[in-house]
Amino acid sequence: MLSSKERRFSQIGLDRLVRLQWLEKTASLVLAENTEKDIKAILQNDLKEAFRSDNPEVRGSIDKTITILLKVWQKPPAGLNTLRCCGLDLLKDVSKADSIAVHWGMVMAAYPFWSSVATQAGRLLRLQASAAAAQVQRRIKEQYGERETVARRARYVLRSFCDWGVLKETEKQGVYSAGSCLTISDNRLNAWLVEAALNARINGSAPLKELVDSPCFFPFQIKSIYAEALISVSPRLDILRQGLDDDLIMLRK
Repeated sequence: MLSSKERRFSQIGLDRLVRLQWLEKTASLVLAENTEKDIKAILQNDLKEAFRSDNPEVRGSIDKTITILLKVWQKPPAGLNTLRCCGLDLLKDVSKADSIAVHWGMVMAAYPFWSSVATQAGRLLRLQASAAAAQVQRRIKEQYGERETVARRARYVLRSFCDWGVLKETEKQGVYSAGSCLTISDNRLNAWLVEAALNARINGSAPLKELVDSPCFFPFQIKSIYAEALISVSPRLDILRQGLDDDLIMLRK
């Protein structure tokens, strides 16, 4: 039987468009200390205009979308509650622009599939300054299996990236170019993003340089930071020095 952590990495979960404004609303409701029941009711009311249809399947999409939003900011998977609480604290302090990175990191940790799609899109953008949905889907299928549901859900994530403004549709259908890029210079946010990225990796560790430069962070430019500075900000991170410039950063057990 798979553990809860193993299930988080084997399951896709993201079967709906995830709009940034919906996550912002959810986080604000959690910060205001609303109950889960109240948050669901408020989101049901707020999202109904986006799902106007007589088709019961479409109406059911509201509930599925709310489930995703709550899993990010209200009731995250096991082991992510401290990350969530620190992310909520960051949202109270950082700028509106930096808050996008906080939402990105929390979705990535709660749903590693988001990180996988971002990694493939980011690699393509680096190679050829554009990312075709078909190319991303093909690479994701290699990771998650040759299923049409995998391709369809990768499309939802790519559409979500467009909604967030980090990808832009080009004149060629199904081909995207890079959107806005945000420079992250706040050490506390840098450390939190590193922690979020490690939680999106099943082994919970990676060389620091590889992690900071990871294509999963393609919408952001993360300022170079020493491992010692990271762990001084976050007690949940640890380092293993493998060489002069080869620090392995990991989640503290």
